[in-house]
Amino acid sequence: LATRLMQEGKLPNFARLAGRGVFRPLQTSYPSMSPVAWSSFTTGVDPSRHNIYDFLTRHPCTYMPMLSSTDIGNAKKVLNIGKYVIPLEKPKIKLLQKSQAFWKLLGEKHIRSTIQRVPITFPPVPFKGHLLSGMWVPDMLGSQGTFGFFSTASKDGHAAFTGGEQTVLRRNKQGHIRSRIMGPPNSMQKGAPALTIPFTIIEDEDKKGARFEIDGVDPFHLKLAEYSEWITLTFKAGLGVKVQGIARFYITQVEPEFNLYMTPIHIDPENPAMPISHPSVYAIYLAKKLGKFATLGLAEDTWAHNERVIDEKAFFEQALLIADERVKMFEEALEKTRKGMVCTVFDTTDRVQHMFYR
Repeated sequence: LATRLMQEGKLPNFARLAGRGVFRPLQTSYPSMSPVAWSSFTTGVDPSRHNIYDFLTRHPCTYMPMLSSTDIGNAKKVLNIGKYVIPLEKPKIKLLQKSQAFWKLLGEKHIRSTIQRVPITFPPVPFKGHLLSGMWVPDMLGSQGTFGFFSTASKDGHAAFTGGEQTVLRRNKQGHIRSRIMGPPNSMQKGAPALTIPFTIIEDEDKKGARFEIDGVDPFHLKLAEYSEWITLTFKAGLGVKVQGIARFYITQVEPEFNLYMTPIHIDPENPAMPISHPSVYAIYLAKKLGKFATLGLAEDTWAHNERVIDEKAFFEQALLIADERVKMFEEALEKTRKGMVCTVFDTTDRVQHMFYR
């Protein structure tokens, strides 16, 4: 493709680079899958040594599918007090990728690195440098991206989307809409019921937007087909324990039906519920300096677009918002790095080609 498009004059910059440098075909990893290729990029070895052969593998005891690179377990030592289950230790989160990352080897030679959003780096492995994890960081529900869709329309009282959670909305006598946001399971209560946050939607009279009143959040207004800022969602687990996540909201339709899309609830980088950076304060530092940012491994919501919950315009705008966040991180790292290495992964072209190649 690159050769043909360069010959047609459609990739002039690539053509100049090829003329001045080296342009040759390269083999990919075997098997040719993203987690395999990125693990080889990180470690310099093939799957027989880094142990990543696919997106999924099977649990050695139950044979159930699990992520090939990360094992997330619950705390084994707990204290039962009434309806509460108090963990006495941190849950186990383990990176299953074998061999050593090249930035760890650099650190041993006293060359510090800043690694941002390289896939298969969750949870972070300590080394002499800074790292923000990429692909495989889960959302607050523990999945790889469960979006929310709220609609006054319904089919047989409910409808389900692959990768998503739908809530049927009802207008009250005042024309207001009251509902709740489904959060992560409450592991501190027996049965682990889902944590929820109530919210109210007050539609504009001109039907061009709506006012949102979410419990624990300053009220905000949102226009039709316009993304909100990152909204901090605080879930109360009990006994004074709170869990924070962030999400963006987007009204896809106001009339005759009201449709609202919510991105997956990302781990809040300013108050991370799981280890997403090394050192742990690095994500907090970036959020304090640059503002909140997407932390989900596959941050661009391909599932919501595949299910037609959001259209091409909404997907592309979301991808550009995330790209802007990444550029800010990259520039900040370059500014701070006088000696050493900076490695930042930009996924935007990958996501856009996956979704728009047709």
